[in-house]
Amino acid sequence: MTTLFDSFPLGGLTLPNRTVMAPMTRVRAAAGGPATPSMATYYAQRATAGLIVSEGVQPSSAGQSNPGTPGLHTGEQTESWGQVTAVVHANGGRIFAQLMHGGRVSHPATTGCGRWGCPPWRRVHPRRTTAGPAPAGIGNRAQAYADAARRAVDAGLDGVELHGANGYLISQFLSSNTNLRTDRYGGPVPNRIRFAVEAVSATVAAIGAERTGIRLSPGGTFWGVEETDVPELLTELASLEIAYIHVEATAGEEVLLGLRRQWPGALIMNPVLPMGPKQTGRADADRWLGLGADLISFGRRSSPTPISSNACAPACRSPPVDETRYHQGAAAGDLTYPAYQHTA
Repeated sequence: MTTLFDSFPLGGLTLPNRTVMAPMTRVRAAAGGPATPSMATYYAQRATAGLIVSEGVQPSSAGQSNPGTPGLHTGEQTESWGQVTAVVHANGGRIFAQLMHGGRVSHPATTGCGRWGCPPWRRVHPRRTTAGPAPAGIGNRAQAYADAARRAVDAGLDGVELHGANGYLISQFLSSNTNLRTDRYGGPVPNRIRFAVEAVSATVAAIGAERTGIRLSPGGTFWGVEETDVPELLTELASLEIAYIHVEATAGEEVLLGLRRQWPGALIMNPVLPMGPKQTGRADADRWLGLGADLISFGRRSSPTPISSNACAPACRSPPVDETRYHQGAAAGDLTYPAYQHTA
């Protein structure tokens, strides 16, 4: 029987257990988007997770979704992530950066650009994912993920996860109600999944398939999207042999099980609705391992209590999370929880 504390080969890594720290926005970056020493401490404390997936990191200035989020599109930002990777690796951990372009969720006051991105994209419809007819502009946005991935590897990160979920840019292309384009990136399903495939393909070309994953929210409705094209996307991505897909429980179980049967590679399962009232527990984790998931991601369970390799602390015993601390920018609550101590 597979357990949370069995090892697992993922890409070029051997994970010592099957727990994944899910990406969670922290808004702790310094002005201009570099990572900070407190971020390094935060991730180092959680290095006993099988894999850490970082908070969302913007691949370009136009992709910044919130003030205070870190980037990977300048030399200063790239260098700053070195302090994070050094201490995570020194503590025996493995960490992927989640690359997250906000798309229409961003705001000009944050990015200094138009809401849907910098020129040549212009806002032409309040519900459009992107604007402007020039495919070259879209290609540049896809390439931005690859460029950021290259910087991530230069900074010592073990790989990247493209954020294709929760109403952000890739998700907006996948959504029939936000993607109202009439060119080859909109309309029929093969067109709507094109941007996601191009972004993943460019990233694979830049850093290798074994270092590339993607997060998806099938059926999700975050930020007003309607995601229905994930099965078709998986068919296209399968040939790229990426390290994993990271699936959120945003659809019914039969849909999720269908995706498990369809996907030939590694599956990270987030068993409960992100930001919902329930936190993933040990029973959820064990059940999904039994249903065929390879790894289980924990969000709020990972954040307050560093994961212990000798107990089920993140899955069943962490204290309640103070949600307000995600918006305060202070170390209290992020860095001050003691590590879980197992007692027989």
